[in-house]
This record gives sequence, C-alpha cells and structure tokens, in this order.
Amino acid sequence: MTSLEELAALIERYTGSDGAHECALPGVRLARYSQPSVPVHVLQKPAFCIIAGGRKQATIGTTTIVYDSACYLVASAALPIVGQVIEASPEKPYLGMALDLEPTTLAALLGEARAGGSAAPGPGLALSRLTPELLDATVRLLRLLGTPADLPALAPLAEREILYRLLTGEQQGQMRAIALADSRLNQVNRAIGWIRRHYAQPFTIGEVAAEARMSPSALHEHFKAVTAMSPLQYQKQIRLQEARQLILGEGLDAAHAGHAVGYDSPSQFSREYRRLFGAPPIADAQRLRAQPELMATV
Repeated sequence: MTSLEELAALIERYTGSDGAHECALPGVRLARYSQPSVPVHVLQKPAFCIIAGGRKQATIGTTTIVYDSACYLVASAALPIVGQVIEASPEKPYLGMALDLEPTTLAALLGEARAGGSAAPGPGLALSRLTPELLDATVRLLRLLGTPADLPALAPLAEREILYRLLTGEQQGQMRAIALADSRLNQVNRAIGWIRRHYAQPFTIGEVAAEARMSPSALHEHFKAVTAMSPLQYQKQIRLQEARQLILGEGLDAAHAGHAVGYDSPSQFSREYRRLFGAPPIADAQRLRAQPELMATV
C-alpha cells in the first residue's frame, strides 16, 4: 500500500459517511463525499489542506483553484471562499483533510526550520506540489487516531513535522509570513479580524488601516493581494454568511437577519443574498435544512 492509499484508507475509516467531520486530533477535520457537491460558502480558517482522492475547487473573488492528490493547499488568512467537490463517486470518493495553522506554533519552529523566502503577502490560497516527506508526515499523524492513548504525547510531534515540512517547502515564505507578528500578512490579518468583529457597522478604510498599522493605500494593495477582494467586498461576504447562519440557526426571517448584519434595505439584502448564494433567503434555508451537509467542506 502506498502512502497515498494509506491516507485515503485512514480518512475513509474515520469519516464513514459523507460530509465534514471533526476527529480526536485537535485542529484536524476530515471529509468524505461520494458524489460531486454543490458550491459551499464557508469562512476558511488558515489551514493546510490535502486530498487523498477525488478533486476539489476553491473560489475566492474571481480566482478559482482546482486541486487533487498531487498538490496541497495552504490558506493563510480567514477567507470567505466557495468550495466545491468536482470529482467523486461511491467507488472513488473524495477524501480530504485540513489541519489548522496556528501562528504561535509556527513561530516556535522558525529558528529550527531556518525558513527563508519573502514574507510579503501573496494570495491567501496557494497550491504546491505534494512531497513524499509531507505526505508521510500526514499519514503518521492520522495513524494516531487508531491509538487514542498515544495522542497527547505523539500528536504534537507529528504535527510539528508537518509544520516543519511546510516551513521548509515551496510555500516557506508564506508560512513564515503567518508566523511573524510584524509581517504584512499579519497586518492584513489584523484588518480581517477587525472587519469580522465590526462587520455590521459602516467603516472607513482609514479606520481599518489604523487597526492594521498600515497606510490606506498599502492596506488596499495588500488586502486585495491576500483576499482577492477589497475590505468592503470582504465585509459584504461576511455580512451575508452571518445572515445565513442567523436564518438557519436562530430562525430569523430575512428582514430581521438582514437588519442584524447591517442592511437598512430588506430588498437590497435579499438581492445581494440571492446573488451570492443562488437563491432567496427562505428558499436557501429550506434547501440547507434538508441537506445540512451542504454547509460543510474540507
């Protein structure tokens, strides 16, 4: 059995059904789909993502990335993306894994990894060729699910190897940018965090730039480089995703959900909601309640 076949078998074993699943490994999510999915709107955390079977595409702004088991993906910021499994079948399901990336954990490894490369922010989603060393380290991490007693002692060591491989691989510059508190990427991430906390309020670029400790022109340039959208476009995506959660989770009607996330005009809210999610708020909620797996992707 090859390492990729073993990874596929491990993901299959610890999912068992279609959808995204938490597991006993902190910060790790597994996914299985036996057929192509509809486009799924999610807020993607900073993460390392790998596929053991099938194919997926991720869209941010007007940029779409397609990847499979030959590559790995790194998300370096909290990004509102549209994920879609585009190749899967009952015989050959889509099988994926995501590991959250924590800046403090990466920072602790910087000296040992001797990571180089530019720390200038690049696209928040980036693909690289999967190496045998990174694949083997990922397999060793998931193997620990079979021996729960070993998880507290060995899981941090296995995760450390994955992070080391990322810090010394093709995306070492981007990984270094995640780790460094004073990097341009983390300035953008401060802006992202501020917008996520204040998404329901009007704001000026100057306010966000001050939070990021950047000039307005630098913020606009680097924010767009990372997220493929402007701060105001990012705010709109967050507003609409939060409204969707209010409609689904708290049973709010469209008018109240729109007002709660900052829309003064119910018609504008419904129009922009339909443009993003492909259906009016109530019809979209009915569809998602009938198929809750449509809200999850890895």
